[in-house]
Parts: sequence; structure tokens; C-alpha cells
Amino acid sequence: MDIKLEESGTRGYFYIEENGKRLAEMIFTKAGDTRIIINHTEVSDALRGKNAGKQLVAAAVDHARKNNLKIFPLCPFAKSVFDRVAEYQDVLDK
Repeated sequence: MDIKLEESGTRGYFYIEENGKRLAEMIFTKAGDTRIIINHTEVSDALRGKNAGKQLVAAAVDHARKNNLKIFPLCPFAKSVFDRVAEYQDVLDK
């Protein structure tokens, strides 16, 4: 899946789009220069069972690592992924 990033001001989105339609997105807010807060993750039924949500979280982790950011997962889904994936703890803002 091709995951895209869109940022505008203090808000941002990681998303998956097909034929001009957004099928999954994870919304985040920038909190200063070193932290992002994942607010919400939503995946269309069309992508159910394809790990789209987990791939969005993985994209956020990669972005955080490349930009020296910490992630605070306010979104329950994103938090559950961080709780299960030990390799993501390096970017977790506890």
C-alpha cells in the first residue's frame, strides 16, 4: 500500500488513497518541534483485513525516526499497536 503524508500547519495526515478516494487515514497534531500526537485512525471496510491501520502507524514511526520526533498515541487503536510492538518503543512519548 502506498501511504502518503499531508501536513498543514500543526495538523497532519498519513493516508491511503485509491482512485482519488481516501480509504484510510491517521490524523495527528504537531505538539512543538519534537512531538506528534496521533488523534484518530480510520480505515474503510474496503481495506479491512489488510493491516492498513498498522501500516499507517508504521509510517508514522518511520517519519518520527527520520525527523527525531516522539509520538504520543492518544488514539486507542494506535496505542494498542504501540503496546504490542516492542520495536516502536524508541519513538513513544510516555
